[in-house]
Amino acid sequence: MQTTPLDIAAPVTEYPELHLDALDNLWFQVSGTLCNIACDHCFISCSPRNHSFEFMTLDQVEAYLQESVDLGVKEYYFTGGEPFMNRQILEILERTLEFGPATVLTNGMLVKEKTAKRLEEIEAASPYSLEIRVSMDGYTEEMNDAIRGKGVFKKAMAGTKLLYEHGFLPIITVTKTWEDHKDEEVMNGFTRVLKEHGYGRPRLKILPSLKLGKEIARTRGYHKYEMVTHEMLAEFDYSQFICSNSRVATNRGVVVCPILLEAESAYMGETLKEATKSYELQEQACYTCYLYGSICSNFSSGGTDA
Repeated sequence: MQTTPLDIAAPVTEYPELHLDALDNLWFQVSGTLCNIACDHCFISCSPRNHSFEFMTLDQVEAYLQESVDLGVKEYYFTGGEPFMNRQILEILERTLEFGPATVLTNGMLVKEKTAKRLEEIEAASPYSLEIRVSMDGYTEEMNDAIRGKGVFKKAMAGTKLLYEHGFLPIITVTKTWEDHKDEEVMNGFTRVLKEHGYGRPRLKILPSLKLGKEIARTRGYHKYEMVTHEMLAEFDYSQFICSNSRVATNRGVVVCPILLEAESAYMGETLKEATKSYELQEQACYTCYLYGSICSNFSSGGTDA
């Protein structure tokens, strides 16, 4: 059998090591791997039955918030799973906004009138901002629900509309599942449909797919050559890697980044101080960050205000 270039990969004897420049951002895996839906492309295979990581409690979050002060953390992110499945999420956000600005990554389905109103009140009482990112994967029911499940589109749109009506400008986060030649069509489609649903100033953030978890079955995993090497990092801006400025707190300790939640190499320790050590870029998902920049932050490449 003939060997193709995709099958060939030089053996790696030493991985590039990335130092933590500063712990600017602290993430919380606040709902673990539990989610109210099970998307076909989820890189950590979140679902209503995935208990690999569990909900974090307010006390657990509080401990990391206190520790974060001495380490100079400037911003906080809450992800999952679905953060609004955690019954303490509003209390957690209210407490966090005493420390700094926060962002919640959600599918928007559980945002009802009462929740949106409370979020508005919490932000109004804080000197810091609260951002909401709503994940969608299509600007029509057919396109979105093919990946996220039947009925998801309508509920996500309803949640987005409520957030907008209560003073938020949600960042609509979309994983790219279409061909390059459809980029303009998809961007225009999202802008048009969001405005039709009452979101007058839509903001969009396009993400690359991560070849992990359920995405492997939907499309493919990483090719052998898709690894970060020392040669690739010559004169490279290391700040493009989220692990140069962030860590993730979970109910089981601290990991290096949200993407590598379930990778054995990602565990950094029980405390934030322990997690300030360097990390070797040995996982293939690091290759995606190399190509596209710090894709997890709010304003990395691919975002736009429509």
